[in-house]
Amino acid sequence: MAVRAVRGAITVSENTKELIWEGTKELLVEIIERNSLEYTDIISVIFTVTQDLNAAFPAVAARQIGWNDIPLMCTSEINVPGSLKKCIRVMIHINTEKTNTDINHVYLKGAQVLRPDLAKQQ
Repeated sequence: MAVRAVRGAITVSENTKELIWEGTKELLVEIIERNSLEYTDIISVIFTVTQDLNAAFPAVAARQIGWNDIPLMCTSEINVPGSLKKCIRVMIHINTEKTNTDINHVYLKGAQVLRPDLAKQQ
């Protein structure tokens, strides 16, 4: 079985813990559904947030949906001038029989500008 990664991102409208957790849950659920993942497929998860989002850790949202024994890490995205604001990104490492081309990466809301090539397929 191979180890692969699923990428995703979503934007939120304000820097509040409620919106960060709500957006993170929406993103994680969408990634799980589009890739038909089982909880036991997930190895670890890395979240990044832009520097304008500091009201909450996205990992808390993962714990809220029951990801209690999966290693989670949060970090800051590089603050590149002109880059997308209020964005939560995620990379989920999974065990899977799928190939890299079978993986469905998920970009929601304003984050669709990060990968317009993938947004057209969604």
